Amino acid sequence: MVDKLGAEGFMKELSNGFRLLMDSDKGMITFDSLKRNLALLGLQDMNDEEVVCMLREGDLNGDGALDEMEFCTLMFRLSPALMKSSRTLLVETLVNEM
Repeated sequence: MVDKLGAEGFMKELSNGFRLLMDSDKGMITFDSLKRNLALLGLQDMNDEEVVCMLREGDLNGDGALDEMEFCTLMFRLSPALMKSSRTLLVETLVNEM
């Protein structure tokens, strides 16, 4: 996917995914916003405990929700293909910033 979209395009897609799942009032993915949008991910059968576990997996600062950076980090960690291409993405991003 990174190969198709490039670094900037890929990061935009992650940001779009975050905005799709977030609570627009809080600017974060909360339990309620994730639960409400599970069908978009094909995960409508998840129970509350599984949703909490999913949030905990990515919640680096312990506030019970996911900000955009935590969401992106979680997406990279959960996808082996993204992990392999993350070095390429990082290099491309750094080159574009210079």
